[in-house]
Amino acid sequence: MLHIISNVAPETPIYFIQTGFHFPETLAFRDQIGEEGGLNILNIESHASKIQQRNSIGNFYFTSDPDYCCFLNKTQPMQPLLERFDVWINGVRADQNANRKQLKVIERTPQGGMRFHPMLQWSKQEIWKYIVDHKLPRHPLDSKGYSSIGCEPCTVKPSLTDERGGRWLGQSKTECGLHTELVSK
Repeated sequence: MLHIISNVAPETPIYFIQTGFHFPETLAFRDQIGEEGGLNILNIESHASKIQQRNSIGNFYFTSDPDYCCFLNKTQPMQPLLERFDVWINGVRADQNANRKQLKVIERTPQGGMRFHPMLQWSKQEIWKYIVDHKLPRHPLDSKGYSSIGCEPCTVKPSLTDERGGRWLGQSKTECGLHTELVSK
């Protein structure tokens, strides 16, 4: 999707949710994609410092309350943007999990704006064909067996049958909240 935006409207602000827990490879890839595509990438981050993101015994919330960690680092920082902009474009696909299968190409946000999912009906195979056809760089962790890459503490190499199976392994959690809490049904 970023490749398409870079060819159509590279001045479009691309907001990267800087959780402070990303793999170093993800940050390097963000910078590479931004530079190569001439994209306007802007970081947004939590207002809660990392010291405020620990439970009563000093462990980060991603170990004890991953939903709250995602709220502090992803969902909450997005809310002001959804109040400011009329449209949020994102690259979720229906074949990624049961929640995303329920999404529509256009959804409402709780703030009254719209979410646009232009790639909702694209398959994993179509994504990879597009990458190959356009000779796009791949995330460095793809070649190491990661098929879905999020924050480092919550991401492992998944089984080959579940693309997002490496996220929040061993938990019923399948979404950070961006595609559940920030959608109005």
